[in-house]
Amino acid sequence: MKVLIINGPNLNMLGQREEDLYGQLTLEEINALIIKKAESIRVEVEFFQSNEEGRIVSTIQESAKDFDFIIITPAAFTHTSIAIRDALLSVKSKFIEVHLSNIFSREDFRQNSFVSSIALGVISGFGHEGYLMALDALNNIEK
Repeated sequence: MKVLIINGPNLNMLGQREEDLYGQLTLEEINALIIKKAESIRVEVEFFQSNEEGRIVSTIQESAKDFDFIIITPAAFTHTSIAIRDALLSVKSKFIEVHLSNIFSREDFRQNSFVSSIALGVISGFGHEGYLMALDALNNIEK
């Protein structure tokens, strides 16, 4: 199984921003934990991060031929991007939506997600563990 992990805007700043919400680990440190988990369950992972909506859309469109699943943290685009939703729909991507913080306990505008209703599932509020949970879930779905 091959999984693309997409991280949206400002996640390149993890470890430097709002540690009470997002934790102290950098994105690189989280990716290393994901790689370790993926290897233990024999899943191949690749990573993509962008602060630009169009680059995320293009990556989703290009992913359909090479990946079985996507794990996506749309970050701020969760609440604003119909384009990302449409890209996921256009390639019929099977994906899990992950959020480091619990978006449902935050500001009202953060509680709406444009992609949750088309996701296989949503993992929210468990910090970097959410990515590992998503890998476990996908591994169990594939069996």
